[in-house]
Amino acid sequence: MKSSFAFASRASDRPASTSSSIETRRARRSRATRQPTRVETGTDDDDVVILSDVPPRAFTVREGELGKVMSAAIPLVLRLGTGALIGGYDVSLAEDDDGSRYALARFAGRRVAERSKTLPETRPSEPITLYEYEGSPYCKKVREACSVLDLDVLFKPCPQGSETFRAEAKALGATTFPFMVDPNAGVAMGESDDIIEHLFKNYGGETDIPFLLKRNGVLTNATAYAAAVARLKALRARPARKQPEKPLELWTYEISPFSKLVRESLTELCVAHIVRYCPRGSSKRDALFASTNHFQVPYLNDPNTGVRMYESKEICEYIEREYAA
Repeated sequence: MKSSFAFASRASDRPASTSSSIETRRARRSRATRQPTRVETGTDDDDVVILSDVPPRAFTVREGELGKVMSAAIPLVLRLGTGALIGGYDVSLAEDDDGSRYALARFAGRRVAERSKTLPETRPSEPITLYEYEGSPYCKKVREACSVLDLDVLFKPCPQGSETFRAEAKALGATTFPFMVDPNAGVAMGESDDIIEHLFKNYGGETDIPFLLKRNGVLTNATAYAAAVARLKALRARPARKQPEKPLELWTYEISPFSKLVRESLTELCVAHIVRYCPRGSSKRDALFASTNHFQVPYLNDPNTGVRMYESKEICEYIEREYAA
């Protein structure tokens, strides 16, 4: 299956004359008119071409975003990259394939293969649900654990001033956040350290809890607090125009500064979303690569509108257009 990315406009926007063409080009330059579209082509049901307002650009900071990205990258340093690598990360050289799988690099008929040596192959059958918010240092520790363990997690944001998911969590017994509901184990619990230990015990296999996630670690909470203070965002809810019927789907790994900006928007608007954690070594990188012929985070799929897109700035703009009051 092959896919491609290009600048796309809806058929109704296509110019019929030279003057209208100029007007259309001007309109396309306005962020307010950018409308990403998903187009299916070909006779094979799997032949999907995804057209986005802008093609994915690896390690590119968009205009006006440098300050945001730099502050969002501070936790990466403070937390020593926790959440970037899958538990039991291992890298090796393997025979090259047909190009259908994600690879860090390819050369001389070989590819750099990444995997986990300690996580069990069987993953939880249902996403774990977390009631939390992006700006909390305790919630951050749990998110890092989920990233290390390569889990799928349904997030129901509960920033201050929100009602819907906070009331739902309290009805389930929550007194603090984060609060986890694990349908696979039939348990619900609060307290970040308890949640982390539960996740590693049930889904970590032989994976050790990382240094900065250990209970009572000297730097565990101190660095988590410092990482939260670096942004002081996504602490309070903002008015939303509507809530999606189905959770949005976000592909990311925890310490990506670009993904942090997207998570802040989703949290402040209390938009439910499933995170497909795909740290280095995750097989989910292969799945996204097979679907779009590219791997990059963040990647957003909104099943309510059919929109699928890369690029954090454009994703944030889309979320604001679609869900903010």
